[in-house]
Amino acid sequence: MDEVLKRQDSGELKRRLHGRDLIGFGVGIIIGTGIFTLAGVEAKTHAGPSVTLSFVLGAVVAGMAALCYAELASSVPTAGSAYTYAFATLGETFAWIIGWDLLLEFALGAAVVSRGWSGYLANLMGLSPDWFGEDAKVNVGAVVIIAVLTVIAVLGIKESARVTNLLVLVKVAVCVLILAVGVFYIRGENLTPFIPAAQPPTETAGTLHQPIVQAALGLEQSVYGIAGMVTAAAVVFFAYTGFEALANLGEETVNPKRDLRVGILGALGVCALLYIGVSLVLTGMVPFAEIDAGAPLADAFDRVGQHWVGALISLGAVTGLTSVMMVELVTIGRIGFAMGRDGLLPKKFGTAHPRWGTPHRMTIAGAVLIAALAAFVPISELADMVSIGALSAMIIVALAVPVLRKRRPDLERPFTVPFSPYLPIVAALACFYLMLNLDVMTWLRFAAWLGLGMLIYLFYGRKHSRFAKDELSSTDRPS
Repeated sequence: MDEVLKRQDSGELKRRLHGRDLIGFGVGIIIGTGIFTLAGVEAKTHAGPSVTLSFVLGAVVAGMAALCYAELASSVPTAGSAYTYAFATLGETFAWIIGWDLLLEFALGAAVVSRGWSGYLANLMGLSPDWFGEDAKVNVGAVVIIAVLTVIAVLGIKESARVTNLLVLVKVAVCVLILAVGVFYIRGENLTPFIPAAQPPTETAGTLHQPIVQAALGLEQSVYGIAGMVTAAAVVFFAYTGFEALANLGEETVNPKRDLRVGILGALGVCALLYIGVSLVLTGMVPFAEIDAGAPLADAFDRVGQHWVGALISLGAVTGLTSVMMVELVTIGRIGFAMGRDGLLPKKFGTAHPRWGTPHRMTIAGAVLIAALAAFVPISELADMVSIGALSAMIIVALAVPVLRKRRPDLERPFTVPFSPYLPIVAALACFYLMLNLDVMTWLRFAAWLGLGMLIYLFYGRKHSRFAKDELSSTDRPS
């Protein structure tokens, strides 16, 4: 634990942020593909109009997990997010697992956002569906935007607070526009029944695409119904994962004990209300089976003749999603940098460019993986993998809270989770329950990713770890 804390920078960050600042920052990060694309995809494939309840369930689980993040962030204020928390509480092996997991989460998240970006750009500019959007065999638009943003991330160009706030205003304004205009085009029959009856999937794909809990219990494969709503909740959980960035601002918050709680829960509350309202309008405007998976909101307004609203939505989506992708790319670079610095990844990933001062090698390596995924893998499959990665990370973070309290009761905690250890345990169980509602194929892919990660750790990371070298050098010293 003490070795991990020694990795903090020697300088202190200035405490300038208040609760309202954290709310604005959180809304800017969280609002993205979840509202512009994923709401439509999940309504069409799993939940129907009850996708609004899916967002409610996802918000409750995310809120509990966010409180756990906030306590660890204020107790262990170092780079690396959940990777560092795991190192401080559960040891190097768990730290590797969570770091490897986070790389998957953010890489897939960027791929999802880039495909959503491509779909809305196609809607806005009338581009060919052969190269842009969900129907493209090779999504060139997604690859191009990742390439452009990678160059910016490597060069180290920073967005000013003014530009970031402007992007937040644009995204929120678009959401308000959707609600203000769309409410007049809601048709009751599109929302009835609100929870569609469970039924066999239109395309039978075998048990591999069945929720793992259904497969394990030998239940008949189905979509919609209560099970479909919970499955959608497990997928749209990805839409809330931006709150992780808020949990890392404890050192820059004036009153962490109050402002972190206000900022995290406030941002989640605002975003949940926007997600619920927009998904309700969307499913009320268009029969859920007819929702366009590429640009669902813009297409919905085009269907009712409000083309100007559809154009503004596409413009807002393209603008807003760009900033989200940038955050994902920057995050991948920093997590890989922390792991390379510790020796768990090759040391070259833990070095910064001598001129630009950015983790350029890790950023480029991550971008190559993101572009390959974005080019060929549909949003629905990518989102499933993002969610299982995020949920598994939340489980480790939640369990780390009571572990760290027991191991280091003397540690200063500017923010504490209420009702611990009960709330962290409930949060971990809720995350695991949502994971059980993801399909078998998602679990198999996740297991393959973790298996690959463990092989890398066993044959490389464990031998080259900085802490392993420290132990070796200490045993070699003469007594």
